[in-house]
Amino acid sequence: MSKDIGTLIQKLWNFCTVLRDDGVSYGDYVEQLTYLLFLKMADEQEKLPIKKTIDIPKDYNWSQLVNKDGDALELQYRHTLEALGKSAGLLGVIFRKSQNKIQDPAKLKRLLSLINEETWVAVGSDVKGDIYEGLLEKNAQDIKSGAGQYFTPRHLIRAMVEVMRPEPGMTLCDPACGTGGFFLEEQHYILENYDLDKEQKKALKLETFKGWEIVDSAARLCAMNLYLKGIGEDESPITVSDSLISDPGTRFDMILTNPPFGKKSSITVFNGEGKADRESISYEREDFWTTTSNKQLNFVQHIKTILKSTGKAAVVVPDNVLFEGGAGETIRKNLLKQFDVHTLLRLPTGIFYAQGVKANVLFFDKKQASENPWTKELWIYDLRTNRHFTLKTSPLKYEDLEDFIKCYNPKNRHQRTETECFKKFSYEELVARDKTSLDIFWLKDESLEDMENLPEPDLIAADIIENLEAALDAFRSIEVALEVE
Repeated sequence: MSKDIGTLIQKLWNFCTVLRDDGVSYGDYVEQLTYLLFLKMADEQEKLPIKKTIDIPKDYNWSQLVNKDGDALELQYRHTLEALGKSAGLLGVIFRKSQNKIQDPAKLKRLLSLINEETWVAVGSDVKGDIYEGLLEKNAQDIKSGAGQYFTPRHLIRAMVEVMRPEPGMTLCDPACGTGGFFLEEQHYILENYDLDKEQKKALKLETFKGWEIVDSAARLCAMNLYLKGIGEDESPITVSDSLISDPGTRFDMILTNPPFGKKSSITVFNGEGKADRESISYEREDFWTTTSNKQLNFVQHIKTILKSTGKAAVVVPDNVLFEGGAGETIRKNLLKQFDVHTLLRLPTGIFYAQGVKANVLFFDKKQASENPWTKELWIYDLRTNRHFTLKTSPLKYEDLEDFIKCYNPKNRHQRTETECFKKFSYEELVARDKTSLDIFWLKDESLEDMENLPEPDLIAADIIENLEAALDAFRSIEVALEVE
């Protein structure tokens, strides 16, 4: 293995730039790298004294690719992807619907050579995982790919995991797992904070994590991400499907998730004349409190179902989940009554790759049935007012979240102190608000008070773009609703 990991990463990026000139996007490149890296690692594991391998048919293994050139290589690669895409388990998740996006056999051969030069099983899982995470983040930055919606800021994930404090033996779920960021941080937290015995390590690898992802490309990246970090074996913990379709029957101790942005669920339907119409999707489920086409509200309802009776959740939700009437009000009322909704983190704008996102993290615990409401008080931390972030010039750092972690008091959240940014609101105050809205602010926006100390022009421009994108998203959802009617 190269002594300088940075050199290897640079090699991979440099080659990605070459392929972009041929029209291969970051997303396509990361996918092709995923297929080839997986085959190379399986080949290396096959040669170890103690075999630890995924069973790949000999007609489609690494040696069949690396020994070919030209059109023969391109044909072999295409057949390999087609064959492995029909497999079960981890192979099926990674290679499902896979296609060769590198049409130049010479460049495909060069990528094979780059991967073949290294011995990947000799690299620690942390290093392999960091390299791959770097690729995923670069992909998320590629606005045209739309991959940013599957990538949650890693510092936010770390803060959420630190206040939730997952433990060995827990079952951890993400019903919209994207590229697996929450799982990797949860694994890291448990390994760093607990001295696991052999059985606990095995359970962490094989029995702890369960995720759903509806998009094939995101699911394969997630499966590979977990595989590189030593999570799962022949069977992937990731199911490729719409998790909202039905109750899976399984219940989990803890759920951390960032469901996909975009307010409404809709599909395109072609009528007999070939005209395309969009139809709104509403999930008819007996376990839901209400029926709605708002997918974020549906994710909240889904999460309340799949938590164990003592389960805990931390969910990234857009502002509309906090204030929307109708189904939104019904869900908030039931959530406050049947669950202990104890903390809300108001997130700043400018921290997500997807534009126009105004989001929050809602923390709630499931409880046994009771006549009295379980929520006694909701603590709200305002990280949005007078805070200005952008992805490039002023990105969110872990240090920006440290005060929230301190205020949350993870060791005993029942002992908290109010601060300028951290206030509590009683159950009675919340239900007395119009539509039981949780969209609460109390800090004054200093930019409105002091015209001489406005944020930098690029921050103002970014904030305007965020607001316009949010408004456009709202109008699109209205458009879908009108078309359905």
